[in-house]
Amino acid sequence: MTDPVTLTRTGNIGLICIDNPPVNALSFAVRRGLVSCITQADADSKIDAVVIWADGRTFPAGADITEFDRPPIEPALVDVCDHIEGCSKPVIAALHGTVLGGGFEVALGSHFRIAAPGTRFGFPEVLIGILPAAGGSQRMPRITGAGPALDLMIKGSPINLEKVVALGLVDRVSLGDLKEDALNYAAEILVDKIPIRRVSERSDGFADQAAYTAAIEATRSKMLAANSPLFAPMRILECIEAAAEMPYPEGRILEYEKIRACVEHPQHAALVHAFFAERKSVKFPEAGRAKPRNLAKIGVIGGGTMGAGITVAALDAGLEVIMVERDAQSIARGKENVAKVYQRHVDKGRITAEKMDAVMARYTPATGYELLGDVDLVIEAVFEEMSVKKTVFTALDKVLKPGAVMASNTSFLDINEIASVTSRPDDVIGLHFFSPANIMRLLEIVIPDKVSDETVATGLALAKMMRKIPVRSGVCDGFIGNRMIAKYGDVASHLVEEGASPYQVDAAVREFGYPIGPFQMSDLAGGDIGWAVRKRHAKTRDPKARYVPIADRLCENGWFGQKTGRGYYIYENGSRVGTQDPEVLAIIDAERARAGITPRSFTNAEIVDRYLAAMINEGADIVHEGIASCPSDVDVIKVYGYAFPRFRGGPMKYADMIGLDKVLATIHKMAEQDPMFWVASPLLVDLVAKGKNFDSLNKG
Repeated sequence: MTDPVTLTRTGNIGLICIDNPPVNALSFAVRRGLVSCITQADADSKIDAVVIWADGRTFPAGADITEFDRPPIEPALVDVCDHIEGCSKPVIAALHGTVLGGGFEVALGSHFRIAAPGTRFGFPEVLIGILPAAGGSQRMPRITGAGPALDLMIKGSPINLEKVVALGLVDRVSLGDLKEDALNYAAEILVDKIPIRRVSERSDGFADQAAYTAAIEATRSKMLAANSPLFAPMRILECIEAAAEMPYPEGRILEYEKIRACVEHPQHAALVHAFFAERKSVKFPEAGRAKPRNLAKIGVIGGGTMGAGITVAALDAGLEVIMVERDAQSIARGKENVAKVYQRHVDKGRITAEKMDAVMARYTPATGYELLGDVDLVIEAVFEEMSVKKTVFTALDKVLKPGAVMASNTSFLDINEIASVTSRPDDVIGLHFFSPANIMRLLEIVIPDKVSDETVATGLALAKMMRKIPVRSGVCDGFIGNRMIAKYGDVASHLVEEGASPYQVDAAVREFGYPIGPFQMSDLAGGDIGWAVRKRHAKTRDPKARYVPIADRLCENGWFGQKTGRGYYIYENGSRVGTQDPEVLAIIDAERARAGITPRSFTNAEIVDRYLAAMINEGADIVHEGIASCPSDVDVIKVYGYAFPRFRGGPMKYADMIGLDKVLATIHKMAEQDPMFWVASPLLVDLVAKGKNFDSLNKG
């Protein structure tokens, strides 16, 4: 096997080359190779300086994710970075691509840094519940001070080269060939006898100690005020605070203690699960059996909020888009909906007016289907009514070219029934976007019975172009995400009917980690949406099933939430933050009395246990029925589309962590009161009986 790290000599400059595609991850072999090559270069009398260079598309972009669940293998990255820094000869890191995490720490362990234009830098470790642990939390603030280090490490988002240069983290920008410029820079350092400056020995960032302390205290106060449940950010702050108080060797020990605490905290396991679940979700079996069709021009039917969002996502992906609306007035609104997104970008300096014009030049408004004859794919985003959808697909079937993909953005309806009105059901697929479609990353790809592998592969290709996170779903009412929300939404209503207020339920769910509760979400989405679904189901609802009409009473009053100024909460003067409504509580009391229910009190823990048990049980049924390919796909949908707290991994991962037996016990207890609603999933029962968990079913 070829060594992924090699040392060659160009004159008196040693060139260490990292070649570990695709992203030069810092695997054991790379770490070992770096130590070996630095040692060789340091001992070679013919080498006076060293350049660390990475072949391929990027300097090391971080740790090797395949080692995440394995015991640590020496040498540890922190020792590699210290070994690089300890070299007696100048070490220059030549940086390009995405210099993230451990790659950034290798760069900071080097004595000098040169980077190519477009290089991005970051410490994303917080996103998996840990912190930079190869000396990064001790080195960076020695150059930048506390503020920039806190910002970069706590947010986890990358920053551009210009910002990094301004912070003093990169010494020179390459204006030509990076490798040649790095070699020339090394020669210049030798000629000018520029002394080695080891970052661990620097104190530039501590020059204004008052400012350093102020940044620490301001961040601590902000974190405490936010009452964030996240564990790692405060550990990052503690490390950066210690950097100014301790010599590097002592700070490195503290950094190790903090990383160990993070690794042992359950949030790390949950966040790592979410990280891998996202990467697993893209592995559709159809994609391995067929290639996607060409995608250059698409059609979008509908110019409302969803249609406009899908259009923007497509334009951002570089596609041409023809938007179709029913009349001139409607298409004018649709065009305005699209244009205002880009105008906001112009107003905020994100893009130029010229860039907006160039993007909008790929947008064509239309009031008929005639222009759709040469599109590669069309996405229907009209009113959520089966008859309306069928009318659209019948018309599309007549005008689209052979092989054009016909997609519905329906969030509930039967894709098989929609496909049945066309002459080519193999070209029909569900692409369920989440609003706002140009921002939300999740895309449920719904697989009807007769769809071809090629059509599915094309839907997956579109998701990639749009930078969406695709999840495969079978056909059922509500697919994965909305089917689940219907179930635990019912539980929220049951809790209110039994004695909890909607405001307590929301508070309990927020306490668990959601940004908002279910009743706040109903007000945000619009109560009329759920009302329409309930009315659609009324004809088929079992009369013996429990039904709570409280939400219907609010809708009958025209209280649909934020858009009407009133729902479960009151929204005064267009406020986005609601206040409790005593009239809503009076309606609830009246409905309890009508149902003959004597209200009782609930603890927040009881609310969360019941709420999540319903969610998990429905998720188990969805996997059991084959609607979801595996439990981790359910987690991806709930985290990315329904705000399930990422630091808990998703409902199925959370169930594994608290114990499936505990979840099953809650379901059995509730079944004593309502055996029709609380039916334990056969999959959950089977896993508990076998002593297994949901993770045992996740695909590789």
